[in-house]
This record gives sequence, C-alpha cells and structure tokens, in this order.
Amino acid sequence: MTVESVDEHLVRRLASLSPASPGGAVDVEPDLLLRYFDAQLQARHLDLALRWLQSQREGFYTIGSSGHESNAAVALALRPTDPALLHYRSGGFYAARAGQVPGSTPITDVLHSAAASTRDPISGGRHKVFGHRALSIIPQTSTIASHLPRAMGLAFALGRSAAPTPFPTDAVVVCSFGDASLNHSTAAGALNAVGYSVHQGLPMPLLLVCEDNAIGISTRTPRGWVRQVLSSLPGFEYAHADGTDPGHLLTTAAEVAAAVRTRRRPVVLHLETVRFMGHAGSDAELAYRSHSEIIADYARDPILATASALARHGILTPAESLDRYENTRKLVMDEARSLIGTVRRLSDPPAVTAPLTERHVADVRAASLRVGPPDAAATPATTGRAAAFGGRPPETRGPLTLAQSINAALHDALLTWPNAQVFGEDVARKGGVYGVTRGLRKAFGGSRVFDTLLDEQSILGLALGGALAGTLPIPEIQYLAYLHNAEDQLRGEAGSLRFFSNGQYRNGMVVRIAGLAYQKGFGGHFHNDNSVAVLRDIPGLALAVASHPGSAPALLRQCLALAEREGRVCVFLEPIALYHTRDLHTDGDGRWLARYAEPADWTEAPLGSVRTVREGADLTIVTFGNGVPMSLRVAEALAHDGAQAGVVDLQWLAPLPVDSLRTALGNAERILVVDETRASGSVSDAVVAALTDAHFPGPLARVNSLDSYIPLGPAADQVLLSEAQILHAARTLLQPG
Repeated sequence: MTVESVDEHLVRRLASLSPASPGGAVDVEPDLLLRYFDAQLQARHLDLALRWLQSQREGFYTIGSSGHESNAAVALALRPTDPALLHYRSGGFYAARAGQVPGSTPITDVLHSAAASTRDPISGGRHKVFGHRALSIIPQTSTIASHLPRAMGLAFALGRSAAPTPFPTDAVVVCSFGDASLNHSTAAGALNAVGYSVHQGLPMPLLLVCEDNAIGISTRTPRGWVRQVLSSLPGFEYAHADGTDPGHLLTTAAEVAAAVRTRRRPVVLHLETVRFMGHAGSDAELAYRSHSEIIADYARDPILATASALARHGILTPAESLDRYENTRKLVMDEARSLIGTVRRLSDPPAVTAPLTERHVADVRAASLRVGPPDAAATPATTGRAAAFGGRPPETRGPLTLAQSINAALHDALLTWPNAQVFGEDVARKGGVYGVTRGLRKAFGGSRVFDTLLDEQSILGLALGGALAGTLPIPEIQYLAYLHNAEDQLRGEAGSLRFFSNGQYRNGMVVRIAGLAYQKGFGGHFHNDNSVAVLRDIPGLALAVASHPGSAPALLRQCLALAEREGRVCVFLEPIALYHTRDLHTDGDGRWLARYAEPADWTEAPLGSVRTVREGADLTIVTFGNGVPMSLRVAEALAHDGAQAGVVDLQWLAPLPVDSLRTALGNAERILVVDETRASGSVSDAVVAALTDAHFPGPLARVNSLDSYIPLGPAADQVLLSEAQILHAARTLLQPG
C-alpha cells in the first residue's frame, strides 16, 4: 500500500477545515501567529524542495525539519542577537529568525546550502548546516549533541569576560537538540556542567530546547523518559509545550525566554514534535514503522494545528491558509528551479581548504613578540609586568626548569592578552599538579584563572564557548590520556568551526596538555601516555611539543598568536618527565636549564619551523619531546666513537614542518627518526614518508616505542623507547655499506 504523503494529507485537510466558530478568544497576537505560520510553511516547503533538488541531482542533503516546524516559536520569543546553536531539524527556527532581520534571504540560504553552492552564506559550499553570521546562528552539525558543551561554555562566558563580546550583555544562548541525542554522554556531561555551575551561583543564561519526536532513526524513545530526565535536571527550570498547541507554545516560549534573560538561569523547554518523511531521504521508514503508525502521526502536523488556530480565531479562513501554503510552495519551488544548472561549487582543493590554510604570518609574528604593560602603564583593569611577577621578573631569577619557564610564559601571556583565561582541573588554588600554573590566580584573579569540574569535555566546552564570547582560552587537560574522553570536542567541534563557517566564526584557543611518558614511579596508562595520533589527524590544528626551557616560551607565545590572529586551535604538549629536569649528562651539570629571555630579546618559533639543537655531519637525529635529551646523550656517546651526530627538534607535530625540516637537514648523509610514540600511528611514519617523498638519497631509519599501553613501574622500560635502542640504531646506520 502506498502511504499518502504528508504534503498530500496536509493539502486535503486544509481544504476540509471548518471555518471559524463565533466568539473564539485569541490567545496570542494575530500578527505573531501569522509570522509563526509563515515560518512553518517556509520550512516545510524547503524540505520538499530539497528532496526535489536531490531527484534532479542538484541537492545533496535531505534530512529535514518536517514535523518540527513548531521550533519557530522559540525564535520568535528571542532576539536575532541571541546566539543560537541549532539542531539539524530546526528549520522553522531558522525561517522565523531570518524573518526578524530585514534583508534576509532564508529560502535562498537553505537551497544553496543543500546544493553545496558557494553562495551558501555560512559554509560557502562545504556543508548543509543552519548558520548565518548576521542572524547570530553559529553552525553546528549537532548529530550527537556535541554542540551542547559549547553552548554551556558560551552561556558561562557571557557577562564574565572583560573582553569585548559580539553579543549583548543580556543575551540568551539558545541550543536545540533531539530526544535521542539526550541519551548521549556528551549531552549528559554538558547538562551536568550547567547544573554544577548554577549550584555555585554562577549566571548561566541558557535556553535548551529538546525537540522530542520520540524516535531516533528507527529506535523509539521510551514513553515518559525525556520528561523524567529533563524535569529532574539540577539547576534547571523545566517547561513543557506541545507543538500542536500553537497558542500555549508561543506563550510558553515567550515566558521561558524572558525568564532566562532576566534571571540569568537556565531553562529547558521540552517541545513535543513529530517526525515526518523518515530520518532522512534515504531512510525507508516502512521498514520499521507500520502504515497505520505513519498515517496516525499526520494528525499531529504542527502546520495543520496552526491553520486550525487561525481559522478558530477568525484570522485566516481555511481557504486562505491553503492559498498561503500553495503560494509559499510556488515561491520556494521557483527559487529551487532557478538553481538547476546554475550552481557554482568549490572546484579545487585550495578553495575547499582555504578556511583551514589561510595564514596571517606577519600578524602572528607581531603578536607573538608583544609584551604586557610595564607597571607604569598598568590600569585598574590590567596588571603591570613587574607586579605580576611579584617584583622579580623571570629573566632576573637565573636558569629555569621547563615547568618554571612555562609558568613564566603563562604569566606573560595573561599580561599580554587581557582576554586570556587559564582554567582546568586544579590549575588555580593548587597551581597545577606539577606547579606549572602556580601564582597565576594570585596575580590575575579568579575570573581569569579558575578551577573547573573534573570533566575534560566540559573544560573544552568552556573553551569553545569562551572563544565565541571573545576570550582567548588556555584550558588545561591534566594528562594526555584524559583527552581521549573528550577528543571529539577538538575534532568535531573546535577544529571544524572555521571550516564549516567559511572562516566567519573562529574559536582560537591553546589547549595545554601534560603528557608523554618516562615518568618514574607514576603510574600506568593514564599518567604515562605516548599517543598523539588523534591530535595529528585534526585538519588545521597546530600541535606544538615543548622540550627545553629555552625554547618553550616562544612556542607557547606562537600558539597564542595563532589562536588570536588566525583563530587556530592549538595544542601545547608539555612532557611531564621534563618538567623538573635540571641535568642532561651528569648529575649537577644543569644542562637542561635555561634563562628566561628579556622581552627585548624574545624570538619567534614560527608554525612549521624546526630547531637545530646540535650540528653533526655523519648522522642527523630527528626527534621531539623526551627524544631531544635522549638523542643528545646518544650523540655524545657517538662522539666518543668518532662520529658527529646532529639533533633536530621538530617542535611542531601538526602540521608537520616538512619544508623547514628539509632545509635543516641540508646535505645530511644519514637520518635516524627517534620517536617516543607507538610504532603504529606514529610521528615517525609521517617523517619517514615525507623524506621518502623528497627522495632523500641516504640511509634512513626510525625507532619507536612498542605498540603497548604503558605499565606501572620498571615494566614500562620494556615497552618505551630507550637510549640503548637509539644508540644501537644509530651505530647500525653508521656502519659502512
């Protein structure tokens, strides 16, 4: 049996609606109800047009909003300056928000977006996503509620940052998501973080909208589950509305929006919807739903409900509603037909990747060499440099360890960038597990240096939202292995924003991570982790690895400049085993200490540059992190053999500094890549491939740690790369023939 289409059903029902009954009371303003109706019609016909475009091979995205058009009421209750992070079924919201901004072209926007057209106003042809800078709609894929941590972070940041923000001081953050996504750990973590903040009395102007259609692809949501979860969230006010009751919904939406705006406390609106036409264009709904179930849902069509209300209150007759429906169809389809054969799409690799590869080298260099104000230039809102260091600037204190040099560089960073914030687990009062952030809170206060809850996903969400609000976030992930709990916040959210917004939105940040291995007596997988493959796989992300106290500050400043000037997501990886190392060759030699440079002598460590640590003609060792001191000791042992070995510190692991490395290698005769990460998915894979592609003519080898988790105690030595292995590989490479 052929299922009557939702379009056919709606046309038939509109034609048969009863006219107005005398004396009906209007529960909302007629003009508001009409604007709501028009947004719903536009969203519905855009869904139909997108499926038609796909049939014409001009459209590529058919996951639609049909049945969810009631979310238009939320947009009408808010202002177009309220930042919105939308679910992929929030087409009604988009249409209603666009109707609040003169000159908007929502029909053209959505059609070009689905056609992967360069005229798509947000992604420039990279993805079908609801977003528009002028509408304050920040593009989100929203598939698994991965945008909720960012929404939480943005609400947290509003009103807390001293930096200029693109949003009004009384703005409300609105975020919509589906009932199936509610069950994802990402949503659970974000909701917990919101409640955690409210419990402490922190403002949280967040309106969450759960668009509950009771099904996730083919899996039914248990009856009553969404209400039970949402109504019991700590710190949230709960409101419920049915998409088939437009009067109550519009009133409720206005009430909850006003409550969030005035009280600066979160509300979750449980909006009951229905899903039409399956999950997406390729979804065969009859495979898991009966004909009668599908037909029964048609009675819950929110457009039919609005048309009934318009008729009931004498605002539009049923015939006028049907005319309006058909006129909207013509308007949308005329625009859709005009796309056939005319769409311009991204047609070469540089055009596609431009938001990720665009550089501002001169601006970054200038920013990386900026110095915070001296005491004489300090203001009530800023701290002078000498005062921030307690009268003892680091350049006057003698040689520093890696931890001390990073600490000094963070002090200087907070001086130089007044919008910078340092946050994470134990970073404020305690000063970090290893003392790296010690003194920052005392010098700069709790609004710029603060502790978070113990949830890496929420830490990164704070950074994502804070960056949108105008801060320069410097979040800390306490240990590298903890990142894997939350890595999609970097891969799917932070790293993708520049790409899917065509550079219009950016969330530049510097994520500090204590990591890598070789900690003595500290245990096991979570505190000794040598896996960086996931970070190297994120397009556009810059990954720097500090190895020496003399070079670390310049690397950190470069990351901050990249975040500020290019909106780049940077990760600054700090080898734990080198934090407090003082000696290189013998006890007491102090060869792994360095003086902190005077600001006038600061140098740049440009993205994509390597550092030559030791010259050597017979063999060049290419390495990073803990591999640098290990390789220097091996080079010293080789010198006793009569061989000259050089050492090059990669510094940047993503993007891999191939050009700079080739220059640094010069006429090297032999190359050994020393890589402390695991053999599979290692950095050395990429280095060897790059040198092979460059047709390096001499012997080339690599050494790695084993493919293993790192065990506790002496057993770690059995799987981690050792100096003896490096020395053996080097001697083998130096053998004639």
